[in-house]
Amino acid sequence: MRDLAREIWISIAVTALVALLVCGVYPVSVWLVGEALFPRQAGGSVVTRGREAVGSSLLGREFAGAQYFHPRPSAAGDGYDASRSGGSNLGPLSARLLASVRERVSAYRKENSLNAGTPVPADAVTASASGLDPHISVENARMQARRVAAARGLPLEVVLAKIQRHTEWRTLRVLGRPRVNVLMLNLDLDGTP
Repeated sequence: MRDLAREIWISIAVTALVALLVCGVYPVSVWLVGEALFPRQAGGSVVTRGREAVGSSLLGREFAGAQYFHPRPSAAGDGYDASRSGGSNLGPLSARLLASVRERVSAYRKENSLNAGTPVPADAVTASASGLDPHISVENARMQARRVAAARGLPLEVVLAKIQRHTEWRTLRVLGRPRVNVLMLNLDLDGTP
């Protein structure tokens, strides 16, 4: 009986120690390092205009109107709802997914004045896994450039230069593809006289 009580006491002590480390020491250490070395990122990479927060460079945001570049479609709630992040969970053989993509392709071509046979970038008509992706492909941005330039009364070259300025290259030069942050690009365009 004495050995059983000793074993129970050791089990409780080890569980308490692990809980203290995992639920206390480790999270506080990570928080302190994040705040000390990466304060902007630890705070959510919030983008401000003046004193007003207008979004995060890490999360997508809906933009409406011909004068704006449009992000990827979102399956998160009513669009870019971070509390409902997630994909549609529709598989590649889903009739609903195929119908949705066909509608988006047609709408994209119409909105950007593209011919019926013009290939449309996949990221223009499919949602990301999180539904919160802040980026679009460079190809997608270039296909929207003519519409945005016309709606803003800007030369196409100015809009293309801004796309180039906001292109983020491959992570570590090998991971992913070049991409454009839609929020940062649209905010830059809003600041253009």
